[in-house]
Amino acid sequence: MDPESLHHDLAELAAHHRVPGAQLAVLHGADRLVVHTGVADTGTGVPVEPGTAFPVGSLTKPFSAALAMILVADGDVDLDEPLVGQLPEFGAGHLVTLRQLLSHTSGLPSDVPEGTAGAGDRARWVARHCRMADLAHPPGTVFSYSNVGYVVVGRLIEAVTGMTWQEAVGAVLLEPLGIRPAFVAGPERTGRPVAAGHAVQAARGRVLPIAEQDLPEVELPNGGLALSAEDLVSFARRYFAGCPDPAPLDRATADDMCFDQLASIAVGPYGMADGWGLGWARYDDDAADGYGHDGTGDGTHCSLRFDPSNGSAVALTANANTGARLWADLAPRLRARGLPVGDLPEPAAPAGPAPVAVPAGCPGRYANGDTAFEVSHGEDGGLLLGFGGAPHAELLCTPDLRFTMRELGSGACSPGRFLSDPLTGRIDYLQITGRVAARAWDERDPR
Repeated sequence: MDPESLHHDLAELAAHHRVPGAQLAVLHGADRLVVHTGVADTGTGVPVEPGTAFPVGSLTKPFSAALAMILVADGDVDLDEPLVGQLPEFGAGHLVTLRQLLSHTSGLPSDVPEGTAGAGDRARWVARHCRMADLAHPPGTVFSYSNVGYVVVGRLIEAVTGMTWQEAVGAVLLEPLGIRPAFVAGPERTGRPVAAGHAVQAARGRVLPIAEQDLPEVELPNGGLALSAEDLVSFARRYFAGCPDPAPLDRATADDMCFDQLASIAVGPYGMADGWGLGWARYDDDAADGYGHDGTGDGTHCSLRFDPSNGSAVALTANANTGARLWADLAPRLRARGLPVGDLPEPAAPAGPAPVAVPAGCPGRYANGDTAFEVSHGEDGGLLLGFGGAPHAELLCTPDLRFTMRELGSGACSPGRFLSDPLTGRIDYLQITGRVAARAWDERDPR
């Protein structure tokens, strides 16, 4: 593995996508390399170093999952028992298990409601927002990505360990790996350098630093860590089949986390991954399965992939909202070097005018918790998608209920689909960015 070649690719693509700073860490055979480029903060000009931490967003979730699984291995928590016994404040815990929380099959809503800023008492928050009545789907029936579920995981960790989630993830999981964590919110922030996020405004030719991550403290277990690319690869190494020292994760626990949990689930993680374990996404990558997760913060993007069959891993950290595009362009170059990336490529929008192929029965309102999606007809007869306001994207549909969502303005594309009831044929669900939203029927809707 040639470090100069890797550095060249990283610097070239960072410049192309106007990412101020990035790190790339690689573990492949006998090679363990870290390259970096640019600055951590355009406001100060501080350069990115190998130890610079980046807000990793949802890549925090596998760390919370690993910590929960250590408690399972120690006999403190059961994966398949309803959790209300250990979390009396968790009303939906009469049905929901830890396995379902970790695999996004709990039925809890996708996102923490607006106006949660400043909420730090997870026990009180869970009691208020995670009742039986708050379930968006019956537990164990569909995959629907849930940030709320990992708030509950964080609360469970606190109840079992007697520590805050920040204390537990540091003392039980990361410090034994030689990793000093940083957090984007809360009193346990460390003095470790953390890169600032940046908003790239291509139309105006500007790259603006973002002062701080806008994450409520209650959400730290689902998105609050800041780590370097080297930290991410060190963590992933514990999941390799040949890892000589998987502690604090034992071999069986690490393997269980990579086992696909969705074999009996009819609605899987369409557009996000090919399967899901306990905290890890699974990707079909040629002859072998790859695993990993992505994370997006305010003006940051991070990706981690690893292959347990050959002990290779790669992690990217980037401090701009265009970091996902950097990763999309970098992934084919990494794959050509034999590194696991396992990505589902971003769908390309059709060339020329958008086709109009709208399956009947798609327009309407769909909801998942407090998140509402409005699907309506556009002037050309196609479909538009809005989030409780002006249209956000156009949906380029195919007759089989799948679509490419193309954002208005940026042109960024992502896959999605409508889902119909197999008995009635009625379109009841919208699946997008891993979330499954149910149609909000009312008395005016024909059923």
